[in-house]
Amino acid sequence: MEKYDVVILGGGNAGMGVTVATRAAGLSVAMIEARDLGGTCPNRGCTPKKVLVAAAHALDEIARAGSHAIEIEPPRLDWRGLIEREKDIIADIPARLSGLMARRGVEVIHGEAAFVASNAIRVGTRELEARNIVIATGSKPRPLSIPGAEFLTTSDDVLSDPVLPRAVVFIGGGVIAFELGHVYARPGVEVTILEALPHLLGGFDEDAVAQIRAESERLGISIHTKAWVKKLEEANGRLRVNFAKDGAECSVDADRAVNCAGRVANVEGLDLGAGVIVHREGRIEIDEHLRSRSNPDVYICGDAVWSSPQLSPIATYEGGIVGRNIVDGPKHRPDYSHIPASLYSIPAVATVGLTEAQARERGLIVNVHLNDMQGWLSARTYAEPVAWSKIIVEETTGRILGAHLVGHAGEELIHIFALAMKHGITARELSGMVCAFPTFAADIRNMM
Repeated sequence: MEKYDVVILGGGNAGMGVTVATRAAGLSVAMIEARDLGGTCPNRGCTPKKVLVAAAHALDEIARAGSHAIEIEPPRLDWRGLIEREKDIIADIPARLSGLMARRGVEVIHGEAAFVASNAIRVGTRELEARNIVIATGSKPRPLSIPGAEFLTTSDDVLSDPVLPRAVVFIGGGVIAFELGHVYARPGVEVTILEALPHLLGGFDEDAVAQIRAESERLGISIHTKAWVKKLEEANGRLRVNFAKDGAECSVDADRAVNCAGRVANVEGLDLGAGVIVHREGRIEIDEHLRSRSNPDVYICGDAVWSSPQLSPIATYEGGIVGRNIVDGPKHRPDYSHIPASLYSIPAVATVGLTEAQARERGLIVNVHLNDMQGWLSARTYAEPVAWSKIIVEETTGRILGAHLVGHAGEELIHIFALAMKHGITARELSGMVCAFPTFAADIRNMM
């Protein structure tokens, strides 16, 4: 049995976040990764997806060229070339991260890991014992148990498919469906989003969702809520997705059907029982310090934490907290209240803090500053199709409780609101900040 101070299961953002404090403290650390170092985000998620989103942004700019008195021929997207560009950009990421782990003094072991005892892991023919074990194995697409599910593809497939389909159906109305849906819609692909729930984009403010839904439909994306997918079948060389809506049986034909029904913790093969780790359907019971409640020598971070948002920066953040708890003892707890997030549709939707509904559910007395900014000079200058904001301010203290932006460089401006919330800068104080003009940031004072 090989002995380490720390064994990390997973070589993604969360696992790498753990190595900072633990290696700085001189602890011996082994990291076990079954696929490429970096995990989902840089290899099969955020980074390659943003390459496609950047191309869609370029198409959007070209589509609005006429507003700037620019005449231009209709563009043609070379999808195969775009996929090749995306693969070229991410190709060296695992090697670079391998070099980083080597410089940090982390032993990287490639293989499938599983518990053999509460403090022991088997990978291949090796057995590793550690004072602390960290589960940072990320997530995987939630499987759908519907007839014809074998025809479904995932976002991984979209990022590797060199053929641009004529029509695509996304099953699930979450972040991935909207982001990839906007990418596909720009070059003219017929896009349909089917969501079983009455609402889209859970976690986002409902008024912001209404804005991006309207813009998506303006682009030609067909969106159906309360749409229950019944089965998928082959029909005339294509896929037919059958669904029920409002008591009627409906169907839509497409070349691809993408499973966007969310992601679940990737812990199925870890033999959690052997590790004395209580869980229910892959959801590990954890305490406020991100430790397993049944085995406090085991920490969980990143997408394997079922109760926190599955976002790359949060994975890194949680990994850092776990690393410090291993070194200092269980003293540090995550605080998610000031962490911004963005939906990279075009335009983007950005959010931080409480939604209006959440603030009112908590009984807070708030002023809600709602702005349709499409008529503002800054939005008109750039011919923005959507420019919208909602800022939620506590009436008695002036604290900013939440900010929600659609368009207007919201994916960048949201960090100013997050910074203000984290450091207690009030709405009045933020409004008094002098910004360069003309910029979108200069509009923040008018948003409140």
